[in-house]
Amino acid sequence: MSQPACVIRAAEPADQPAVERLVREAYTPYIARIGRPPGPMLDDYGALIREGSVHLLDDAGAALGLVVLIDEPPSTLLLDNVAVDPGSRGKGLGRRLIDFAERQAGLRGRSLIRLYTHALMSENIGLYAKLGFSETHRAWEDGFDRVYMQKAL
Repeated sequence: MSQPACVIRAAEPADQPAVERLVREAYTPYIARIGRPPGPMLDDYGALIREGSVHLLDDAGAALGLVVLIDEPPSTLLLDNVAVDPGSRGKGLGRRLIDFAERQAGLRGRSLIRLYTHALMSENIGLYAKLGFSETHRAWEDGFDRVYMQKAL
């Protein structure tokens, strides 16, 4: 399938409702599996938007996905969240957002991207491994069983 003709842009304060909708719709299916809302559902998106950490995949004003990127000195970029609208899954948008994160890491002088996901989100772990991320460790943190992964650039 071809990708929609859309852009990835920095989220603005007016985008906060769309950002929160994307996160809610993307992560709600995992609540039953892990027994509580996943970590991304608990984040302060107003603050993350003000910090310039949230980027939207925008198709003529429709938010189809997002990525949250956080610089970690001295040389790491944290891929904090990738969310795709459930109606737009299977079109390569998640991969496009991760490719954007890798380009951003290069532009920011970062040589490593790291991320973490819940151990029960096995499809995410498989996707990240397929995209070149390797598992570094697992830990129980903030009430979540997390799998940590990284990719050298």
